Amino acid sequence: MTLLEMNHVRKSFDGTQVLRDISLSVAQGEIVSVIGPSGSGKSTLLRCATMLETMDSGELIYLGERAAWSDGSGGIVYAPKKKLKKIQENYGLVFQNFNLFPHFSVMKNITDAPISVQKKSREEAYALGRELLKKMGLEDKADAYPFQLSGGQCQRVAIARALALQPKLLFFDEPTSALDPELTGEVLKVIRSLADLHIAMVIVTHEMAFAKDISDRVIFMAEGVIVEEGTPEQVFASANERTRSFLGKYGDMGRG
Repeated sequence: MTLLEMNHVRKSFDGTQVLRDISLSVAQGEIVSVIGPSGSGKSTLLRCATMLETMDSGELIYLGERAAWSDGSGGIVYAPKKKLKKIQENYGLVFQNFNLFPHFSVMKNITDAPISVQKKSREEAYALGRELLKKMGLEDKADAYPFQLSGGQCQRVAIARALALQPKLLFFDEPTSALDPELTGEVLKVIRSLADLHIAMVIVTHEMAFAKDISDRVIFMAEGVIVEEGTPEQVFASANERTRSFLGKYGDMGRG
């Protein structure tokens, strides 16, 4: 089953094209890593996919339901709010900088949306919250506040919060970029563990070894286009000059 389709997506900022005719799809349970140099459009791609940015043109589809499409006269049309709200239940997004509510406890950060948006009972939401905290290795932090946690712990809470809405697809936008190197490993370990849940993931990352290890498919972007995509084995052993040049900055990653 195809969860996400993006067809011929374009996006510009102040006359500069950031996404140039991007098309991709993500299947149920598939893990896709998006790699590429800074400024290649990776984060903008995620923001368009999650509707935090408005596309200039193209088509956005979740589970066969159109969220946005070109209107034929150079503009873009988004589905009505009620339909978009339903479509948005299919995915979650983990930000670079956690975006936790500072005045909420860890448990309230995780359970607020399931209770207020999905109308789950407090008992059901808290049971799921405790289960997710256990999976994150944070069972003892339910009553803590974000300022009392390390960056790695905050990111794990952010992942638990996204999972609490039980999405079919989870987006990660550079999930370790705001962390000290010693905290990066703990977050990557948690993301690896999510593969057991069979949730599809799209991960924008600069952690090449991680992308090579976890992904079913790797997409390499540069200057707003998809230069190459394929299995990790294919992309990391690529003969494409642009791909090899990028991967060459990561030691032996470009040699398979």
